[in-house]
Amino acid sequence: MLSAILLFVAIMGVILFLAGRVSGRRSDRAVAFAYLAPTVIMLAVGLIYPGVRTIYQSFFNAAGNAFIGLDNYTTIFSDADQLTVLRNTVFWVIVTPFVATGVGLLYAVLVDKARLESVAKALIFLPMAISFVGASIIWRFVYEFRPNQGNVKQIGLLNQVLVWLGGEPQQWLIESPLNTFLLIVVMIWIQAGFAMTVLSAAIKAIPDDIIEAARLDGVTAFGMFRFVTLPSIRPAVVVVLTTISIATLKVFDIVQTMTGGRFNTSVVANEFYSQSFRSDNQGLGAALAVVLFLMVVPIVVYNIRQLRASEAR
Repeated sequence: MLSAILLFVAIMGVILFLAGRVSGRRSDRAVAFAYLAPTVIMLAVGLIYPGVRTIYQSFFNAAGNAFIGLDNYTTIFSDADQLTVLRNTVFWVIVTPFVATGVGLLYAVLVDKARLESVAKALIFLPMAISFVGASIIWRFVYEFRPNQGNVKQIGLLNQVLVWLGGEPQQWLIESPLNTFLLIVVMIWIQAGFAMTVLSAAIKAIPDDIIEAARLDGVTAFGMFRFVTLPSIRPAVVVVLTTISIATLKVFDIVQTMTGGRFNTSVVANEFYSQSFRSDNQGLGAALAVVLFLMVVPIVVYNIRQLRASEAR
């Protein structure tokens, strides 16, 4: 740490020294370049080069010593196990953002200007303070299964409720594709607090005169939500949806902690890790990383366009 600090001080000293010696009409550009150069170099070394290297490696075999063209990509879109991974990823991306945003929006509307609003918001925001691994361990106990034999007591909340209702305990995390949706519940539980916080702030930013005008016109509560609240907070909804979508595409901790990707629950991010570091298939792992990157790009582009459109209004 001390070496890093000294290196940083030395680099900044060189930059300030060079910037101070530049004069003339081009001094502003030279100073700007001097300050941007370290950032550009770090991005090139830490982001651009690894990205290009990963794309290059995706065209090689497992050992990385023989060029095989598009075979790794063909495997991803033809192999039964890899198709299951893609299917699960689609489930995550379709369900998680919309349900989490919907829950957060509904909660934000219901508790807006209510008594003990801060306490109510804190309760749903608390899961955001828990790491994905911690949340996964909590929900593993919720889904925990023990055979219903003799005096064995269920320690899983869901199975205990099922036993109280006269049913038999189930091994929830081994039944596909139900287990994938049960893992999705964990992500929704975490992200709903984020959605509620952002959307609640957007709701409070709606001008009071618009709300009063709608009430004077006799707009019902549902009409207020549909024609006033939702259009006014649309940019915030888009940001929340895209942010949760990107986080969902990169989900790894929940799957790895709860099932390890077994029982047909693996997603692209988890499969990329498994192929690269467990199966030692560098080529397929790199190809999965490229596919994951290509999935994220359209969401980022859409988000940028929406932000620019909202700023232009």
